[in-house]
Amino acid sequence: MRLVQLTHPTFGRRVALVEEPLLRLLGTHRSIHAFALAAIDTGLALKDIISSDVSDVSLPYDDVYAFGTDWRFLPSFDHPQEPARCLVSGTGLTHLASAANRDAMHASQTITDSMRMYQLGVEKGRPASGDAGAAPEWFYKGPGSILRGHGEPLIVPSFAGDGGEEPEIAAVYVIDHEGAPRRLGMTPANEFSDHLTEKQNYLYLAHSKLRHCSIGPELVLDPDFSLVKGTVTIERDGEVLWTKDISTGDQRMCHSLENIEHHHFKYDTHRRPGDAHVHFLGAGAFSFGEGIQLEDLDRMVIEWSGYGRALRNPIEIQDAPVKVDVAPL
Repeated sequence: MRLVQLTHPTFGRRVALVEEPLLRLLGTHRSIHAFALAAIDTGLALKDIISSDVSDVSLPYDDVYAFGTDWRFLPSFDHPQEPARCLVSGTGLTHLASAANRDAMHASQTITDSMRMYQLGVEKGRPASGDAGAAPEWFYKGPGSILRGHGEPLIVPSFAGDGGEEPEIAAVYVIDHEGAPRRLGMTPANEFSDHLTEKQNYLYLAHSKLRHCSIGPELVLDPDFSLVKGTVTIERDGEVLWTKDISTGDQRMCHSLENIEHHHFKYDTHRRPGDAHVHFLGAGAFSFGEGIQLEDLDRMVIEWSGYGRALRNPIEIQDAPVKVDVAPL
C-alpha cells in the first residue's frame, strides 16, 4: 500500500491512496500522522483504516505528478500541527560505498575514523535478535520544517560550500501513548548535504547535515527492504549529466534495521508520545563522490524499485550573503 500527501490552494491538505493511474483521496484525516494516531487509538491496523476511508474522489496521477494541476506534493510524512515535533535524523556509513567516499574526503589519515566506524558495523552491526550491536553513526538533520516534497527546490544557503544529493530510503515513525516507537513504513529520500563543508574538516560533518532534504512522493506501508535497487540521476538543462545504478536494503548494509532502530530510540527524548521521526538509512553512491558539483537549477532524481514514482527536486543556490546579528534583550 502506497500513500501520498497533497495540498491544494482551495481544498487544503489531503492524503491519497495510490492506485495507478489514479490517486484516490481519503476522507477523514488530512495527514498520515493523524491516520497513524487513529490506528494507535483504535488498535486497528493502519492499512485497514486506510482501506475503509477511501472516498469517491480520484485524481489523475500523471497530471498531478507533472504539476499539471493545482495540487502539489507535500513531504510523504510530517507532523503538520507541530513541525518541531518531527525529528529528522539519519545513520551514516551503513554502506561500503558511503564509507569509501567519506574515507576519500579525509584520506590524510592512514585509517580514517570513517572506515573504522564502517568496520565496526561490519563486525558488530548485525547482532542476534534481541541483542544490541555496535552503535552506528548518528546525525541530526533538523526539525520537520526542513522537509520538502517532490518537486520542491532544495536550497543551498549562501554560506554553504555546496549542496549535493544523497539517494536513500528513510523510515518513518510515530511514538505511541506508552512511548513505544511504531514504524509506519519507508519512503524514497534525498538526504541533501554540503560535502565541501564536510571535506574541510571531519568536525564540520554536523554543520554539513543542517540542510533541507526531501522525501516522497510516496510512503510505502510495510515495504520489502531486503534488497532495493534503484537509480540516481542528475539533469542539467534538460539533459542527463550523470546517472548511476544504486542499491540499498538489508543485504547491502553493515547494520541491521533492528540495530539502527534500537540505537536511535534508546534515548528517552526520542520516545515522546505523539512525536514523529524521519530517519535516513544511508546512501551507497552520490555524484559528489565522482567529482560532480551541482549547479543552480540542476535536478536530482531518485527512484527505487517497488517504492513508487521517482523523487525529483531542483537545486536552488542562494546568492545573497546572510549575517545574523544577535541583539541583547
